[in-house]
Amino acid sequence: MPAVLPPRALVWKNDGSARELEQLPRQLLTPIGRAPEELQVLEAGLNFTVPLAAAQKTGWFFDQRANREQWRHMLSPGARVLDVCSYAGAWAIAAMTRGAAGALCVDASEPALAVATRNAAANGVAIATRQGDAFEVLDELLRAGERYDAIVLDPPAFIKRKKDIARGQAAYRKLNQAAMRLLERDALLVSCSCSYHLAPEELVGLIQSAARHTGRFVQIIHSGGQAPDHPVHPAIPETRYLKAFFCRVTRE
Repeated sequence: MPAVLPPRALVWKNDGSARELEQLPRQLLTPIGRAPEELQVLEAGLNFTVPLAAAQKTGWFFDQRANREQWRHMLSPGARVLDVCSYAGAWAIAAMTRGAAGALCVDASEPALAVATRNAAANGVAIATRQGDAFEVLDELLRAGERYDAIVLDPPAFIKRKKDIARGQAAYRKLNQAAMRLLERDALLVSCSCSYHLAPEELVGLIQSAARHTGRFVQIIHSGGQAPDHPVHPAIPETRYLKAFFCRVTRE
């Protein structure tokens, strides 16, 4: 490998919870070089810094790159934006650099929100943050009378195994319902799922169910998947996992 791609470091970040399901140890190994404490990521002209060892997965969700670019082009100037399960703030910061009036990042991780705040400042914008459970925070925002012109839902996988399907479907439906109640009359909702066990048409059905229960009308105006650097192998269905539906949501 060094002759083809001479890296300064090669990191094997095998520390995800899925390792335990396979009865394998969690490991963070560096067979070549020394692992940096932070990663510098350049995406669509924006600069992000994320931790490596303490980060989620590889430190950056590269598979959403194309969807975030689509998001930037669909946002209206002056939009009020809510980024749910925001991690390092990529969606919110992309919105702010495209002229959004304000963006709130919601995440369960206080360290992730601190990283998001730092990334926003590095790109010349400011964001607001709210730490807490996504479902609880959305309910609090609703009671406070908050409304948004664009909301992105990018949660962790609610369905990691087949036995989680029923509970995970309920969670996706509940999350979309909570978001729709916070949307203005004519707004943009981006609903994502990285659960392989949730088929695209099933997520569409859950979005539609959420719309019916909240008195909304939904039109899907764009469908996205993982970026080209996460290719789909024809013989491995699990490699087609990411869904991102861009929806126009209006009130009936």
